[in-house]
Amino acid sequence: MIVVINLKNYKIGKDIYDLIKKIEIYYNNAIVAVPSLEIKEAIKNTSLTIYAQHVDSQDQGRSTGKIIPEALVSLGVQGSLLNHSENKIKIGEIKKTIKRCNELGLKLIVCASDLKEVKRLVKLRPWAIAFEDPRLIASGKSVTEHDSKEIKEFVSLLENSEITPLCGAGIHSGKDVASALVLGCKGILVSSVVANSSNPENFLKELGSLN
Repeated sequence: MIVVINLKNYKIGKDIYDLIKKIEIYYNNAIVAVPSLEIKEAIKNTSLTIYAQHVDSQDQGRSTGKIIPEALVSLGVQGSLLNHSENKIKIGEIKKTIKRCNELGLKLIVCASDLKEVKRLVKLRPWAIAFEDPRLIASGKSVTEHDSKEIKEFVSLLENSEITPLCGAGIHSGKDVASALVLGCKGILVSSVVANSSNPENFLKELGSLN
């Protein structure tokens, strides 16, 4: 089971590393996506797999403040999120970024908000696609209460590819994770249930019990 935890900007400074330490203790197989300014320190201070929260194509990277794939690889980053609900980008830019990251061996988890977008992304061959139904993001609704047909269709669209299907919204408990796996997803992408929780270890322990 693949578990990706996007810290977003919920934590800063020491709080980030305190949370990473808890993740290490309770679920040390997790992939953690950290803010760009924290990547170097995170890699130095944890054995967890560190991803970036976003990456730009080589062309965009020439602009100030952009993070290109080559820079992430040089830091020891193993992958990145792309096209997250809070940072949507155009399909042409996604295509260029996936192509370059694939060439460098940098794994991309590309987020999709609907099945139409999933169909377009499959053709571009990212390492994984995370299905983020906008009706579930920050809604408090569980994936188990959602129409499972859409998630099953998402999984079926990836069946004849080598792309990993992840459930990227509506995960609030171990029960939700189990439901996503039953529906065919190979893992989850979560954020607030860990990064914005006063007791993240509760959810992390539930994950451990599923292995």
